[in-house]
Amino acid sequence: MNAVAAGGIRTPDQRLRVFVSSTLKELAPERRAARSAIERLALAPVMFELGARPHPPRSLYRAYLEQSDIFVGVYWEEYGWVAPGEPVSGLEDEWDLAPDIPKLIYIKASTDRQSRLEHLLARIREDDSASYVSFSDAEELAELLTADLATLLAERFDAAGPRRADLLEAAAPVTSTEVIGLPSPLTRLLGREDELEAVTRLLTDEEHRLVTITGPGGIGKSRLAVAGARAVEDAFPDGVAFVDLAPVEDPEQVIPAIAHALGIRDTGESPLAEKVARALDDRRMLLVLDNVEQVVDAAGALSALLASTSVSVLATSRILLRIGGEQNVDLGPLPTAVAAELFVERARAVKPDFVLTDENAASVDAICDALDGAPLALELAAARARVLTPDAIVDRLDHALALLAGGARDLPERQRTMQATIEWSTRLLDDDQRELLLRLGVFRGGFGLEAAEWMSAGLDGADAVGALGALVDGSLVREQDRGARAWFAMPAIVREYARDRLEDRGTLTECADRHAQYFVRLAADAGRELVNPRQAVWMSRLVDEREELRAAIGHLIDERRWDDVIECVWPLYWFWWVGGQHGEVRVWMGRLLEHEDELSERARTIALYYENSIAAMQSPDPAIVPVLVRCADYFERERDGFGEALVLASLALAPLTMASPDLDGAEAALRRALELVEDLDDAFGRAIIGNLLGRTALMRGRTDEAIELFDASLAIARSIDDKLGLTIALNYLGWARVMLGDLGGARTCFSEQLLISSSVGHEDGTAYALEGLFALAALTGDIELAGRLLGAAEDVRERKGLFAGSAFSFHQRVLDRVVAGPEADRFAIARREGRDAVLADVVELALA
Repeated sequence: MNAVAAGGIRTPDQRLRVFVSSTLKELAPERRAARSAIERLALAPVMFELGARPHPPRSLYRAYLEQSDIFVGVYWEEYGWVAPGEPVSGLEDEWDLAPDIPKLIYIKASTDRQSRLEHLLARIREDDSASYVSFSDAEELAELLTADLATLLAERFDAAGPRRADLLEAAAPVTSTEVIGLPSPLTRLLGREDELEAVTRLLTDEEHRLVTITGPGGIGKSRLAVAGARAVEDAFPDGVAFVDLAPVEDPEQVIPAIAHALGIRDTGESPLAEKVARALDDRRMLLVLDNVEQVVDAAGALSALLASTSVSVLATSRILLRIGGEQNVDLGPLPTAVAAELFVERARAVKPDFVLTDENAASVDAICDALDGAPLALELAAARARVLTPDAIVDRLDHALALLAGGARDLPERQRTMQATIEWSTRLLDDDQRELLLRLGVFRGGFGLEAAEWMSAGLDGADAVGALGALVDGSLVREQDRGARAWFAMPAIVREYARDRLEDRGTLTECADRHAQYFVRLAADAGRELVNPRQAVWMSRLVDEREELRAAIGHLIDERRWDDVIECVWPLYWFWWVGGQHGEVRVWMGRLLEHEDELSERARTIALYYENSIAAMQSPDPAIVPVLVRCADYFERERDGFGEALVLASLALAPLTMASPDLDGAEAALRRALELVEDLDDAFGRAIIGNLLGRTALMRGRTDEAIELFDASLAIARSIDDKLGLTIALNYLGWARVMLGDLGGARTCFSEQLLISSSVGHEDGTAYALEGLFALAALTGDIELAGRLLGAAEDVRERKGLFAGSAFSFHQRVLDRVVAGPEADRFAIARREGRDAVLADVVELALA
C-alpha cells in the first residue's frame, strides 16, 4: 500500500483510497457518479474538489496520488488547462505522476476530442498496466466503475502480505449498508439548543424509550430529530436506523417500512412483525420514525414492538402517539433573531450578495413575525429574495395571510400561516409550473426527471425540466443526491397542500391514474432489463422507485384494475425475489384472489402462482403441486416461456422440501425450464436454474455433473456481472468440493462468496458463506472458529429475517455432529461470542 507502510495496521477509519482524475466542469455529472460508486463499496474517493486547498494544485494532487491505492481516469473531449510554464495539463500530469497502482480508465464516446487529449489516450492504450473501457453517460460509468472495483478487490483477494489484509478491511464493513442510516442535513440547525438538549437527555436515559417531537408542519421536527439522533449515536452500539414514513399512508405498512430500513427481507415464510421483533431482540438500537402523524393508528404495533424488544424510538409527529411511557418535546416558533438569521442564510443561498442592512432589517423581522418563525415558511419566502426585496416580500405575504384568515378557521393558526406561505409561493409560478407542482403531489416519496416529464404531459408548452427547475428554485421541490440519477422530493407539507388542491378540484384520482400508468410502463421496461448486463443498474433504480411502485399497485388494487396490477408486478419478479419482498407480493395477490370471479385467466393464474409458490417454501403440502401444474399448463398454452419456466422451477423446488423428494420429477422440470430461459436469452434465469439443476445432481450423488453445472452458472453470472448468481454458484460449488473432500477448493469458493457478498451488502450470501466456512473449520478441528462463524451467520439470519429452510442447509449435518461431540460446550461458548461480535470483525477473521 502507498498509504500504509508494509506490515502496518490501518486504523478503523482508513479505507482504500481511489484517486479520480478528469476535467472538472465538462465531466461534473460523471465525477458525482464516480464518487457515488466508490462510496457504495465503502472506499474513499480522492478528488480535487473534496478538500480545502491551501496549496498549489500540482502539490495537492501529487500528495493525493502518493496516498492513493487505485487510479481512476475519466476522459471525454477536453485536455484541460495548461498552467504557465508547464509542458502538459494537470490531467496528463496526474497520469504521469500516478504510482504503480491499479489503473482503471473510462473514455466517454466523442467525435470532437482535443488533439492533445487524443495523444494522451494513445499513450494510455499502449500502457499494459491500465485497463480501459468506453462509456456513454454518468449512469453507465457508475455501473462500470462499481463492477470493476468489486472485481479488482476479488482478483487481488489472494495477494500476499499487507495488500490482502487492506483489501479485506476495505470490503468487510460494507455488510451493514442495508440499514438505512441518518440522512445528511442540508442546512444548519439554528435556535434549537434547548430542544436538542432535551431530546439527547431523554434518549440517553434508558427509562425513556419513546420520545416524540411534536409541532406543526414545517416547524423543523425532522431536522431536530436527525441532529438529536446523531448526537446520541454512541449510546446505541447496535446502530441508528432512519424510517421515513412520509410515503406511507396505510398504518399496516409501518412495520414493513421499519423492516425495509433495517434490511429485513419479507420472504413470506413468517409474519414480518415477528421477524422485526426477533431482529431487534436484546439490541440497543435507535429507530428514528419520521412523519408518524399520518399513520398514528399504527401506535398499537409500535407499542408491541417496544414491549417485545429493547429498541428505543425517536418519532416526529404533529400529534402525540398516546403510547405508555411516551416523552414529548414540543417545537414552537424560532425566536425572531434566530428566524432572521435563518432567512438571511437562505436568501444568500439564492442571492449571494444579499446583505442585512439597517434599511431592510425591519422588513426581515416583519417577514419572520408574519411567518411565525416556521423554518420551512422562511425558506420558501427567502427563495424569492433573488427577485424580490424584503419590502416586496412583506407586501405579498401580508396579502396572502389576509386572504387565508377568511377561511380554514378549523386549522391551528401556525398551520394556516404555513399554508398561506405555500399558496403565496405558488402564485409566483406560471400556470404550467403550478400545474406540475400539483400533479407531482401524487408522489409519496421521490421521483426522477423522467417521471416528472411523464406527469407534465399535456401542459401548454410543457418544458418539464424548466418547470421543475422553477419549483426547485422556489424550495417547493428539493433535489436529492442519488449518485448519477437526478432525484427530487417535496417537503411533506407541500405535498399535502398539492394533494388537497387536487382533491378540491376533483382531479386527484385522474393524477393517481397517470402516476400508476407510468409505473406499469416502467415495470415493462425493467422486466426486459433485469435479465441482461444492465441488471445491477435497474435493480438500483427500482430500489429508488420502490415506494412509488407500492403506491401505484395500491391505487390499482383500490380501483379494481386487476390486469394493470399484474402488469406492474409480474415483470418485476426477479426484483421482488432478490429484494426479499415476495411476502408483500403475496399480500397483494391475496387481495386479488378475494375477487377471483372478476379476474382474467392470466391475472388469476399469476396470483395463484405467487400464493402457492411462496406457500410451498413455508410449509410443504402435496396439494400445492396440482395448482402449480395448472399454472404451468396455462403459460404453456399461452406460449409464455418466462411464466412457464418460473412455475416449472417452483414445481421442482416444492418436492425437494418434502420428506421424500421426487428427484426425477424435479430434474425433468428444471431441464424444461432451462430450455425455456435459453430460448428467451435470459442469462439471469439460466444461471439460477443451472444452479438448481446442479443442486439436484448433488442430491442424487452425481457430484462431477453438479460441478459442471455450477461452473457453467458461474461463468454466466460473471459474464453479466450478476453478483447474486455468483454467490449462489460459489456456495453450491463450495459444497460440491466438500463432498469430494477438496476442502482447499471449497474454502476458495466460500471465501470469494463471502468477499463478494460483504462488499455489495448481500447479507443472505454472507450468511451462506459463513455457514460453509463454519463447516470447514469444524471438519478441520478448529472448534472455536467454527462456533464464531456459525454464531455470526445465525445472527445475520435473525437480524435480516432470512429464509433458512432445512432443505437448503448443507451445513446442518456438520452442526449435528459438533453439538453431539465432546467439544460441544466449547463450541457453544464460541457460538455465543459469534452472535455478539461485530460482523465486519467476523468476516475479517473468516478470510484471514
